[in-house]
Amino acid sequence: MSEREIRIGDAEREHALGLLGTHLGEGRLTVDEYGDRSARVATAKTRGDLYDLFADLPAPRPRFTELEPLAPAPAQRGFAVDARLGSAAITAVAIISVVLFFVTKFPLVFLLIPLVALVVGRMGRR
Repeated sequence: MSEREIRIGDAEREHALGLLGTHLGEGRLTVDEYGDRSARVATAKTRGDLYDLFADLPAPRPRFTELEPLAPAPAQRGFAVDARLGSAAITAVAIISVVLFFVTKFPLVFLLIPLVALVVGRMGRR
């Protein structure tokens, strides 16, 4: 990808509008030219779009910082649980807890549900 194809954001557009205002104030652009170029800045998507708007103007021109490559993601340890599998496990434990409650009449069996949910949630974040 060339530098001209890199997409820009609102901050770059605002900076370019400020630079156009400087050129308007110094008499290099007419009000109509400023209006036309400002509208094109508002719809610019890439650095090249902005460079083209300043091609016939002296400095100041838009300048962009160099992009740093992203660092590789750290290696994950353990294993991740698929969301559907985790949801199915929690549902199965809930059903088992209800059955155990009716068989044993022991209400603490329902604590299995949040316990399994915590374990599955921790595994899902890896």
